[in-house]
Amino acid sequence: SDAFSGVTSNPAVGYAADLLVRAGATVLFSEVSEVRDGVHLLTPRTIDEKVGQKLKDEMAWYDNYLDLGSVDRDANPTPGNKEGGLANIVEKSLGSIAKSGSTAIVDVLSPGEKVKKKGLVYAATPASDFVCGTCQLASGITLQVFTTGRGTPYGLAMAPVIKVSSRTALTNKWKNLIDIDAGKIATGEATIEEVGQEIFELILEVASGNKKVWADYWGI
Repeated sequence: SDAFSGVTSNPAVGYAADLLVRAGATVLFSEVSEVRDGVHLLTPRTIDEKVGQKLKDEMAWYDNYLDLGSVDRDANPTPGNKEGGLANIVEKSLGSIAKSGSTAIVDVLSPGEKVKKKGLVYAATPASDFVCGTCQLASGITLQVFTTGRGTPYGLAMAPVIKVSSRTALTNKWKNLIDIDAGKIATGEATIEEVGQEIFELILEVASGNKKVWADYWGI
């Protein structure tokens, strides 16, 4: 199912994130609604009390925003997520958090706030792909890794987007849109570490201008 393969592919992104941080890079992960129900797993990873409090403040702002509209968090997971096998937002949060890897969170940014530190940074953005991407661009990203199990033509004109498919069937269907097939983890053809290394190496190749992602090739 999409849920199973997504759970295996997301740690591969986290493995790549760890490699990037260890190499001295800045890595952003985002989307408030997609970590909110697993935030208790993130607060112990914040580097100090100040950063931990900023993370809690961003979650509180989101909760208050929903209260003002008299709505709850049931808009996530989306209908497509549920069709793919996700049962609830807690499962989705665990997958989203897995993308961040295991290093300490050195800073928390409000939407569009500029990056100030190297290392793993949580950028509090909305969950909408295009809004999140725009906020991350405003914060200073130069490349984005985007995981998908259902498929999307999403791209950013100002930064390359490496698309990682959590299902081999999707990769086979969209060979000219998917850059890395992480579905081979679920089928046993590769390990999380092997796909994570593949993602890391492709990031370096794209950032160096040696390779072009499919989204840029098609001008998405």
